[in-house]
Amino acid sequence: MNDTTTQVLDFEKNIVETEEKIQHLKLLAKDEDIDVTREIRRLERQLGRDLNRAYMNLSAWQKAQIARHPLRPHCLDYIRAFIENFTPLAGDRCFAEDEAMVCGLGKLGDFSVVVIGQEKGNDIDSRIKHNFGMAKPEGYRKAQRMMDLADKFHLPIICFVDTAGAYPGVDAEARGQAEAIASSIEKSLQIKTPMVSVIIGEGGSGGAIAIATANRVLMLEYSIYSVISPEGCASILWRSGDKAQEATEALHLTAQDLKSLVIIDEVIKEPLVAAHRNAEQVFASVKEALIRQLKELETMSGEDLKKQRTEKFLKMGRNLTVEF
Repeated sequence: MNDTTTQVLDFEKNIVETEEKIQHLKLLAKDEDIDVTREIRRLERQLGRDLNRAYMNLSAWQKAQIARHPLRPHCLDYIRAFIENFTPLAGDRCFAEDEAMVCGLGKLGDFSVVVIGQEKGNDIDSRIKHNFGMAKPEGYRKAQRMMDLADKFHLPIICFVDTAGAYPGVDAEARGQAEAIASSIEKSLQIKTPMVSVIIGEGGSGGAIAIATANRVLMLEYSIYSVISPEGCASILWRSGDKAQEATEALHLTAQDLKSLVIIDEVIKEPLVAAHRNAEQVFASVKEALIRQLKELETMSGEDLKKQRTEKFLKMGRNLTVEF
């Protein structure tokens, strides 16, 4: 990932300062031939304590900040990490190519798969190119085309969900944004091939659900998934964006909350320092989880896959009580 600026979250400041001190001492020892081993060990012990203190008691708002971290791995990072022979496919065969929605064919372990994912970009140029991961109608129609392709050739589908929401611009609305999202959800419920979605960062509103109506929905430990952003919720309930932290708690948008509410199927553990500080370990965990889920689903018939997916979403909300 090639972000030229590193965003330090508020609760990470002490951690970063200690890391910088350790790095400085190591360089000093190398250049000046000074023995600073004892001080480095002391700082490393302090770093371990700071990491545990910071990450073991994260609030929902802090998890939302991690989910949005600019250095957090995005869709293309996961594809490059473990989707072999990835061949991108473009266009909705109706209007245009939408770079916010990445689609293609590849290999995941022994499985030939169709990949659908939202890409935010990791520097200013790529973010503009991918529209910050906010797809337009043509993006969702491209996703539907890929679902049809997967269904036709009996290929499992893997979706990487990472968007603040569908693009809300006038041009997108004019081309039928709401219809495109609804049609993607409908298509997801019709296909007879395994579908696994993993929320790798933000899962925002219908823009996320359009490719997360799957047989299995997984979430990374520090990802978020909600009907609206904390800021949007605060502006509606309190008419002030300053209440975003309170809104985050009220939305129950963390992976742990959603697992307990049976909205998602599995929480994928992240390293203590989160995905933006240890991407390789996260890639390995996500790959293992996806392969395991596909192996479980491949034993089911097409009709059973369709039925299970439909019943899964129809049951959501029944007998559910959430205190606000």
